[in-house]
Amino acid sequence: MNKLTLFAALAAACFTTPVAVAAPKAEATTTATASAEKRMPHISIVALGEPRKGREPVYLIPGMSSPRAVWDGIAPQIAKDRQVLLVQVNGFAGDEPGDNLKPGVTDGIIADILADAAARGVKRPALIGHSYGGLIAMMMAARHPDRIGSLMVVDALPFFSKIFDPAATPDSIRPRAEQMRTMLAGNYERAKAASATPVTRDPGGNLSILPDGRIQVSNWSMKADLRVVAQAMYEDMVTDIGPELGKVTARPFTVLYAAGADGAAQVWEPAYAGTPAKLVAVPDSYHFIMLDQPERFASEVKAFLAE
Repeated sequence: MNKLTLFAALAAACFTTPVAVAAPKAEATTTATASAEKRMPHISIVALGEPRKGREPVYLIPGMSSPRAVWDGIAPQIAKDRQVLLVQVNGFAGDEPGDNLKPGVTDGIIADILADAAARGVKRPALIGHSYGGLIAMMMAARHPDRIGSLMVVDALPFFSKIFDPAATPDSIRPRAEQMRTMLAGNYERAKAASATPVTRDPGGNLSILPDGRIQVSNWSMKADLRVVAQAMYEDMVTDIGPELGKVTARPFTVLYAAGADGAAQVWEPAYAGTPAKLVAVPDSYHFIMLDQPERFASEVKAFLAE
């Protein structure tokens, strides 16, 4: 089984609705006006735009196996009004894995972002996180409420393992998570060899509603180091941030969720019931809302940052 098949199968297992991405045609927009990449143990950061007095910057945190290029459609727009700090998890874009070959990937990412904010003199930044990045953003806001000003979660559940089993707990799902980690990491060498051949034809599957999107996302996932993906996926599966969301003081706390499939609200609404989150359904979209519905996504982000 090659890397693409593994990732597609895993993604299909982890979501009740189809996952979709309408991929941008352009290359990363962060080249001409961005700072040099800042390398840290678990992440790298590229700053787009300059700090603005009276406007805290926004950290954009991508999801599992996604590069910072996933934000290309929105980052330049945000940078017109405030600085954008584009996070990339080491190993997720063909770069060196750094310290992400060891347990503690998620906590390490959080520590690096907080350290970066402190180094820049940023007191309460905005966070926008997609999928796994959404979990990271929620963990930061719940566990460091005095350090986060506002929070947007893009298509991420507080405990996505409940999709496997509605009665799941971190302990009950751990054996399955360990099995997935072993499976993914065990295919690292084979996947690394396969990644040398770009995907040029529609691979099918449920990662996008558009052929070009499926091709783009497949190529992104092919570049990701499966050893890092395996550990990050394990940590994602055994983390339930739901009981801690009451500690989030960031305002607004907005959750955008893909409503492109029947019954989506039946998954998302109960997951956030009793939390401070405001849920916003985005019709005609799947998992990568920012790429599937770029205009609607840009509008929601603009409204979020204006509050």
